Amino acid sequence: MAAGVSAFLHWIALPEVGLSAVFVVAFVSATLLPLGSEPAVFALVKLNPEMFWPAIAVATVGNTLGGVVTWWMGWAARRGADKVREHHHHAPHEARALRWLQRFGAPACLLSWLPVVGDPLCAVAGWLRLPFWPCVFYMGLGKLARYIGMTAFLMGIP
Repeated sequence: MAAGVSAFLHWIALPEVGLSAVFVVAFVSATLLPLGSEPAVFALVKLNPEMFWPAIAVATVGNTLGGVVTWWMGWAARRGADKVREHHHHAPHEARALRWLQRFGAPACLLSWLPVVGDPLCAVAGWLRLPFWPCVFYMGLGKLARYIGMTAFLMGIP
């Protein structure tokens, strides 16, 4: 296992491969799959400090595009559910969460960077048919802030 991790870190450290690996990991981690992209970003930046901003940019774009896919998955799920569902009641906590998201609208997608709730938040935004481009903007802004903050913190940058 240690050899596999070492090989992965060596592969991702190569700038010509590292950025594309960061993009793929960031993209996949923004879907509903349980994967974190921060270790990939940190590994690349730790081994190549000059790649800080390119890694942040690529990770933000990849993670935002993954959030867009998740938004569309929510939109499509709602479309399919509308066709087959006759009447459905939400549990009280689900209804409260939906009301909260409807109240705040697209700016709630700033929280799409949060672990556990961020990816489903994008799907629910699509489900509720919140406006697409404002959701993308707020997703990207939140994810950019997370990558800058987490990577700078891990690198010891004040």
